[in-house]
Amino acid sequence: MLAKDIQQHTNATALCVLTDRPEYFKEFPHVLAFKHSLQSVKGYHDKRFVLEKALSLFESCMFLDSDVRILGAVTGKMNWPPGITARTGCNLLQHMANIKNPKEIQVIEEVAEKLNIDLHKVQWFHEFMFAMRGQNGLERNFFQLWQTISYLFEIRGIYHGEGYAMGLAAAKVGMAIAFDREDKFPFFKDNIERIRIKKGQSNPQEKQIYFEIHENIEYRNRSILRKISDKLIKKSVFFYRLLRLRKVARKDSDFHKLFEVNI
Repeated sequence: MLAKDIQQHTNATALCVLTDRPEYFKEFPHVLAFKHSLQSVKGYHDKRFVLEKALSLFESCMFLDSDVRILGAVTGKMNWPPGITARTGCNLLQHMANIKNPKEIQVIEEVAEKLNIDLHKVQWFHEFMFAMRGQNGLERNFFQLWQTISYLFEIRGIYHGEGYAMGLAAAKVGMAIAFDREDKFPFFKDNIERIRIKKGQSNPQEKQIYFEIHENIEYRNRSILRKISDKLIKKSVFFYRLLRLRKVARKDSDFHKLFEVNI
């Protein structure tokens, strides 16, 4: 659906997708679909792979979660500065005041202590939509450190946290993080839209169809047998990735040097 939206509203824009089913995108000439299988435990940190791929092909890129819908043409200029430009975010310490899971805070502080990072200088941003442009080659160090930091988060049982990892890695290597809060095109993202509706910035009736489509995909009807089967497969894959995590972390020399964690 996102590929169709881009084809309709901004067909000169390439969409780079890493997927286990590249054949699904054969009908879209603007889609660059590359074979990929998830590497991180729950997939959140795999964002770095598609960013690396896109920046190997283009000077800059914009990351979008795959459940974002584009509803109209681009209206603003997208001439991004070097580094990361995010739509939504704040200082990491400010965001940490709202984190309910103390384990997340502990891991963030552990990373900052081991890497000698001043948390006052770290930015956090919502990772559903942000742009990135090469910054004098710093992006290579950024991606590598993000990967290493992600191993610690996942070993500590925090499987999301890519926004934390990106902010910490950027602060350590000196990559710029800026904010541009002006939307460049109309879009739908379910949790963002709920905030807009709550603030009276959006008409819920106009967006109801998009909520329904999203929910039908994410919470599709399945038989009891299929639900049981899917749950067992999901658990099996999860434990496999946990085992794989320990293997790849052992091979990461920076992980041991920086964090001194026995696994």
